[in-house]
Order: sequence, then structure tokens, then C-alpha cells
Amino acid sequence: MKVLITGGAGFIASHVVDLYIENGFEVIIVDNLSTGRKSNLNPKAAFYKLDIRNPEIHQFIANWKPDIINHHAAQMDVRRSVVDPMFDAEVNVVGSINLLEAARNNRVKKFVYISSGGAVYGEPHYLPCDELHPVEPICPYGASKHTIEHYLFMYQVMYGLDYAVLRYPNVYGPRQDPHGEAGVVAIFTGKMLKNQQVIINGDGEQTRDYVYVGDCAAANLMVSTNSSASGIYNLGSGVGTSVNQIFDGLKAITDYPLQPIYGPPKLGETRHIYLSADKAHQELGWKPMVDLSQGLKKTVDYFRQSEPDL
Repeated sequence: MKVLITGGAGFIASHVVDLYIENGFEVIIVDNLSTGRKSNLNPKAAFYKLDIRNPEIHQFIANWKPDIINHHAAQMDVRRSVVDPMFDAEVNVVGSINLLEAARNNRVKKFVYISSGGAVYGEPHYLPCDELHPVEPICPYGASKHTIEHYLFMYQVMYGLDYAVLRYPNVYGPRQDPHGEAGVVAIFTGKMLKNQQVIINGDGEQTRDYVYVGDCAAANLMVSTNSSASGIYNLGSGVGTSVNQIFDGLKAITDYPLQPIYGPPKLGETRHIYLSADKAHQELGWKPMVDLSQGLKKTVDYFRQSEPDL
């Protein structure tokens, strides 16, 4: 089985690449390296530096003829989407449509699309959010990610392109960029290991659903190998964890000596969100295997060993 994975040099997708390869897939990575790292690349995968918005993606897919496209590449910064919604739409909407057109013109069997369970629902009407919850995003990023879910449904109806959507929670773990725009676990870990001041946006009582990256990678493998896996699946623990709780957990693991400073909240961010993954459990057999305390320790251990500037 041959899979093309976009964004495969990135934090989450590189773990997905590793798991595909461990399970006998032939993997081709497309990444423009705007946020991905060459150090994340699995040497057993073919790698091409290419932007998903580039028209050359059509000939590229025609040449490689993948059975599956796994689409992780995205503009994923909520704050940037608010400041520059045109760029967000160019990457997340136009770029994804470019990829979908290439998929249907080259008879790709399945399209695995990564969406955002933390951003598409907006402020929840009830918790935990399941897949039937109203979709009311309050930031351009959430709107752009959800837009492609509609396109996938249409492409299945019109062209028979099978698809699976994974709505990710807050994913954390090894290879997350401690200097990047997303991921409080990595950012806090980076600061704490250097004894630098941690700043919490807002009061820190906002809650998110944190799931270890290896568990999310496993869901990708499940929807790729299960021919009946189709439609939208939330991934999540079903538990809301506050930013203050994340701070306290990492503080204990790293022996961080300082208290946080609280700054202004971020525009466009949901106050409380956590997800029901009952559908994924029932149809795929998926559930998180790494609990938060284990995952935080794994993450800190990784950064201590593998991030030389921390």
C-alpha cells in the first residue's frame, strides 16, 4: 500500500509516517518545510519539498499513484488566522482543494484529512462535544478546516472518493516545536528547562483535551487499514484539562522554580473544549493509551535528550 502524506516533516505527521512505515506502507512525504523539520523525516520515506498550493502537485500524484493521501499540511496558528485570514484560506482551503482535485483525477482510493476538534465547534453547547455537535467556529482557522470537510462529502458523492476525517484534540508529545506558535506543553517545557519565565494567556482556567501524539498516529493507521472507516471521527480523552493544570504538572516534572505570569487572553480561542471519541472507539477500536501524566513525562524526557538548545 502506497500513501502520500502532506506535512510529513511536521510534529504530528512525522509520527504518522513512522507508524505507516513500521506497518509496511510505502510512504511519500510532501512538505514545504515552512514549519516542518528535516530532522523529523524518516529516512525510509521518499521526501519532496513541495507546497500543496503548487499546481505541480497534480503531476506529482500522477507519477507516484498513491492509494491513500493523508493530508496533515496546514496553516495551524489560530492567531495568524485572525491576523491574516486570506493566508489561512489560501493554505487550508485552496491548497486542500488543489490536493483533492489531484486525488480525484488520479483515482486515489482514500483521502485521510486532519481537522480540528478544538476549533471547528466554537464555544460548545454541551460537553464533551461529539460529531453531532453544531459546528460554529469562532476563528478563521476553525472555519477553514471545517470547509474541507464539506468538500470531502461532496467529492465522495460526486466522484466516489472515500474519505475519513480525524478531528484532533490538543496533541502534544515529542517533536512538537517549543519555539512554535502552537502547543502549550512544548512551549512551557522549553521555557521551564531553561528556567525562563512562563506566560499564561488569560487566567489559565481555559480547558482543552490533551492527547499524546502516538495515540493520534494510531488513529491514522486505523482509518487507513479499515475499509469501512469513513466519515468524521473525533479524537479525544473526553476530559478537559486546564492550562494551569498543565503548568503544575510540568512544573513538578521539571522542578521549575518560578510561578507563571498571566497575560491577556488570545482572540478567537474557545474557552472550554473537550471531545467525545465514542464513535472512534466503537467503529475503529481507538482510545487513548497514554494518560496525561505519562505523556507529559515522555515529552519532557524527549526535550531533555533531543533538543540541544534547551
